[in-house]
Amino acid sequence: MKTSATRPVRILIADDIPDLLQALKDTLEREGFEVVAAGDGVSALEAIRADPPDIAVLDLMMPRMDGFAVCRALREDPLLENLPVVILSASGSRENKVEGLDLGADDFITKPVDIRELLARIRMILKRTRQGLDANPLTRLPGNLSIESRIERAISDAAPLAVLYVDLNQFKAYNDAYGYDYGDRVLKTLARVLVDQVRGGGPADFVGHIGGDDFIALSTPDRMEEAARRICAAFDAEVPSFYSESDRARNAIASKDRQGNLREFPLLSVAVGICHNKERALKNFAQVAALGAELKKAAKSRTGSAYVIDRRRDDDRR
Repeated sequence: MKTSATRPVRILIADDIPDLLQALKDTLEREGFEVVAAGDGVSALEAIRADPPDIAVLDLMMPRMDGFAVCRALREDPLLENLPVVILSASGSRENKVEGLDLGADDFITKPVDIRELLARIRMILKRTRQGLDANPLTRLPGNLSIESRIERAISDAAPLAVLYVDLNQFKAYNDAYGYDYGDRVLKTLARVLVDQVRGGGPADFVGHIGGDDFIALSTPDRMEEAARRICAAFDAEVPSFYSESDRARNAIASKDRQGNLREFPLLSVAVGICHNKERALKNFAQVAALGAELKKAAKSRTGSAYVIDRRRDDDRR
């Protein structure tokens, strides 16, 4: 089974019984899935965080970390909170099923596993997820519908709001030189940087993926500048890992520009444009989007990672 013309559906299966784990892996691979196997909950969570699958199938009773604990950890992670999870259990008690569903599991299957039932449940969940989830398939961050809804709600509530529009500098040149797999790694890293540096400050905090290398983060005016500083610093710390030793030494890469001419480009950096309602009102999403684009463009005109904050007031003349 494939999610697109190029990539098979990836399933992570975790079970501490090796024979059962191997049997499930073999069967699902024969059905066209790409399968990652883990023998305990900690290994499963580490594998999911390293390279998120399309769905996780977790045994309930596992050493080091049980299926419920893994599910709980996923639901607490903004990058993984929408990952579909199926729990397998030798106990089909009502209490276990209710607890699993309360934790956010998408389904609960009693052992011994009927492979036809498991396949049907997996396909149903994947179809439902694709139809109903407004999330970027690469980063799993909320997409444009959720972004617009969150901003409009904050404006309607007259809540303190800062909107950080985030974009990468030199990303096309990097993609052309290193390839899309490496480019995807950069986008996933930026998503993680944004979540780590923005979340945790209150109900306004939110990170979304507009598309491509365009992201958005919501915070509050009192935290916006420090958040921008941390984003720039944290991303800059990751940048050397994206390049070969020779490109790091040159502090540049050779790639083609939009006219097809080969030239040198600086290393990746991040641009952040910030609009907020501390000094003047934000009226609607369209206004916020226009301001964000203007401020992000100003940040991109600077050298290296930079942020630009709207310093204008309501009484300023444009």
